[in-house]
Amino acid sequence: MKLKARPEDFRVEELIELPRGRGPFSYFRVEKKGIPTMAAQVLLARELGVSPRDVFFPALKDAHAVAIQYASMKGARKDRMELPVLRAEAVGRGPRRLSTKDLVGNSFRLVVRDLSQGEAEGLAAELGRLGGEGFPNYFDEQRFGSLGEGGSPGKAIITRNAEGALRFYLAEELFGDPADVREFKRLAREHWGDWGFLLERAPKPSNFRSVLTFLRDHPEEFRKALNLIPPRLLSLFLSAYQSLLWNCILGRWILRNFPEVVELEIAGEAFPVPRFVPEGLRARLATEKLPLPSNRARYRGEWAGIVEEVLAEEGISPRDLKARIVERAYLSKAERPIWCYPRELWVGEIMPDKLFPGRFSLEVSFVLPPGSYATLLVRCAHARSCYSAPRA
Repeated sequence: MKLKARPEDFRVEELIELPRGRGPFSYFRVEKKGIPTMAAQVLLARELGVSPRDVFFPALKDAHAVAIQYASMKGARKDRMELPVLRAEAVGRGPRRLSTKDLVGNSFRLVVRDLSQGEAEGLAAELGRLGGEGFPNYFDEQRFGSLGEGGSPGKAIITRNAEGALRFYLAEELFGDPADVREFKRLAREHWGDWGFLLERAPKPSNFRSVLTFLRDHPEEFRKALNLIPPRLLSLFLSAYQSLLWNCILGRWILRNFPEVVELEIAGEAFPVPRFVPEGLRARLATEKLPLPSNRARYRGEWAGIVEEVLAEEGISPRDLKARIVERAYLSKAERPIWCYPRELWVGEIMPDKLFPGRFSLEVSFVLPPGSYATLLVRCAHARSCYSAPRA
């Protein structure tokens, strides 16, 4: 099975309620193709003659996709921009910048490729079932670009290991790193502490250079160097680790409450997906929310015991779940529904795959709440369809 064989195979559009009222902020509908949201932010800022910090996207969207999303900025000088990889058009003005609270969902249209006839039939059937049963609302792979084989920079921050967090940033290959960054990080592992040497070889432009310039002049002040990393990137490090903990907590709860599961790999870890949802659990799944782990989160009943077990296995306690060594990034305090229910689910006909001769493709569309993952819905359906044992 292949998702995102080409950007056109994965289309997502934000559903938003724009703020009402008059004001100085312009709201743009942005269509981008094959680039991350942060790159779109830089390109728009360049066209508008402002700093990237002045262009704000309330959510990030996958780079390997065609994505329609919304951005805001104060005092924009243009109403329309067209570049090779994006188009932007002003759609209104209002009193404040956009917020994640303005987003009401995402509409998806996907083409799943490289399927056998049997895989396509099984996937179509399971997608139909998940439309009614829903699926675990795990964070999917896209959330974990800052995790590496050696662990997490977010965990290093949580455990107050400033040098360890910097080592992840400068020297450990992370899942989301491009080729030139991986080569630089190889040098950083071999020459850790030789800050002048690494500064000369750091990719241009990159924030690595700001951090390394400081370390060259202050070789042991790791905590201050850590705080030179952009706050949004530090927040991504923290949210990735927080999301991994949340997934682990939910996964353990699923193992205890469902009679039959299949395994799904997310960022190198195996997580359980129920083979079917018993009637007795459906009402609870529709309403249950689980707080994201933080030092302010409170858990009751069986959740409290599960959280204690997961944190103990990580070698941390609830008190550790505060980013004490960074100044402008923190762990979110929020609740996340444990289950996700797709709306407006449509599954197309199984078709010969034009990109993979002799194989088949399946087109599907649906709407998900903000923060839920289209890839996860398809991957859960595929994992269930590959399960050969009969249902209970």
